Amino acid sequence: MHPAQFTADPPSTDRVPSTYDVIVAGCGPTGAMLAAELRLHDVRVLIVEQETEPASAVRIVGLHIRSLELMAMRGLLDRILPHGRQRPASAYFAAIPKPAPKGLDYRYAYLLGIPQPVIERLLEERAIELGAQVRRGRAVVGFEQDDEGVTVELADGEQLRSRYLVGCDGGRSTVRKLLGVGFPGEPARTESLMGEMEVGVPQEEIAAKVAEIRETHQRFWLRPAGVGVYSVLVPAAGVSDRAEPPTLDDFTRQLRAIAGTDFGVHSPRWLSRFGDATRLADRYRIGRVLLAGDAAHIHPPIGGQGLNLGVQDAFNLGWKLAARIRGWAPEALLDTYQAERRPVAEAVLDNTRAQTELLSTEPGAQAVRRLLTELMDFDEVNLHLLEKITAIGIRYDFGAGPDLLGRRLADIDVKQGHLYGLLHHGRGLLLDRTERLTVGGWSDRVDHLADSTAALDVPCVLLRPDGHVAWIGDDQRDLDDHLFRWFGSPAH
Repeated sequence: MHPAQFTADPPSTDRVPSTYDVIVAGCGPTGAMLAAELRLHDVRVLIVEQETEPASAVRIVGLHIRSLELMAMRGLLDRILPHGRQRPASAYFAAIPKPAPKGLDYRYAYLLGIPQPVIERLLEERAIELGAQVRRGRAVVGFEQDDEGVTVELADGEQLRSRYLVGCDGGRSTVRKLLGVGFPGEPARTESLMGEMEVGVPQEEIAAKVAEIRETHQRFWLRPAGVGVYSVLVPAAGVSDRAEPPTLDDFTRQLRAIAGTDFGVHSPRWLSRFGDATRLADRYRIGRVLLAGDAAHIHPPIGGQGLNLGVQDAFNLGWKLAARIRGWAPEALLDTYQAERRPVAEAVLDNTRAQTELLSTEPGAQAVRRLLTELMDFDEVNLHLLEKITAIGIRYDFGAGPDLLGRRLADIDVKQGHLYGLLHHGRGLLLDRTERLTVGGWSDRVDHLADSTAALDVPCVLLRPDGHVAWIGDDQRDLDDHLFRWFGSPAH
């Protein structure tokens, strides 16, 4: 691409100077992760969150292999691991229990179950440590954008000025609605009740009954969640307004209807409901306003992909938006956020649709489920589904080239230890087995490791800050072209 095609983000010339570079609406995992990524590049970030307190519902979420890799890239994994419980990685597609395929050699080949409030707190703390500001009890109610920035209005009437606004404010995103972005898809057809509560019958009785019910009802469980406390999942009687919280009576009625007993449930810790609505934003960006996480896509929770998908959005967007603000990135770089992440979301929506169909108790769906259960005994099928669920099979379209191009590079051994230890600062990296290449004028944004012993079967790779392979080869001129493509003009 010719340099004339690129123009750096101009300094703000609006009448009211921008107080922030980026305002992030929403302090969930996506918003907090995005803020942390931006702060690695000294971007001025404010997170505004309408809730006054962090979520208290102690539901367990799972971090899949790719998200664990991203946490390792930023030096966060050691902080997170003590708070979670590791389970061996498996596809568990449509809740079909199968062991991981043979020969799974990923360094982080496990699922980390962790309470959602804990992972949200850890990511928020990380963003604050890096210098992000967080204001709670501040809801975005309006904004106007112009050529130089965005004026954001909060519910109390305060107006803030930033160069960009990113909506990470969930499936009911105010930012998306105000932006006028369509959110087509399918409304919820089924709904489930989920909560934590105490029970009044012996554990053995619960286990036997649950095993019997789950032979045909996959959307049903009672799982120990502490001394005398169980996590309960049961189909709801119908679809209602998700903003309306369920009651304990709703649980007892549905438990009796499906299991013939309510297990003596009482003293709930928290209760919630969720449906299987599936929607995808038409666009991820209009001008200086962008969407990420559930604000851009919602889908059934089966497979536990939602939080992971949002965090991975943040990793893709953060360095690109920071580069634009720092003035070295081409406009085309920010456009790649939608071009790369929207197809990933489409694929997740499709696999959750497929899994949801396989949970049906209808004879046809059960027949397909039995067939897939047999097919998953083949390692190739099992691995393919595992790569879908865990996001390690993603390949961005960077043009023609070897299969590794556009894929994430695993945490291979290098002379300084593990590769991901070199990515903590969110910069690009040239891994050079020839020991004769250079990053030249890009050294302010790309690191260089000359290591002929690196566990890599190609001469050299150029990694983006999100760990995806942007170039493979051994020619300096070709490398320079790709450094320019991804990291803008060299510094002089």
